[in-house]
Amino acid sequence: MAEINLNLVGIGMLIVLIGFIIVFIGALTQSQKDAKVAVGGFVGFIPFGFANDKRMLWALLAVMAVLVFFFVLTYFLRMR
Repeated sequence: MAEINLNLVGIGMLIVLIGFIIVFIGALTQSQKDAKVAVGGFVGFIPFGFANDKRMLWALLAVMAVLVFFFVLTYFLRMR
């Protein structure tokens, strides 16, 4: 079980690092002045999100809904 947790931590850190790299490359190649931003997260099991564009907010909420679905699915599969 410890190996699984260690692998998940490594995968999570890799995903965060890839995200930072993508944001950095996007910031360097951005030519227009109108930047759109969306930020989301979880407080416990409650998702929240902020955005300055309605389409980005809906996309963020869709991603967060998928994450909540997988969290709930994982919980129920462990209970079985």
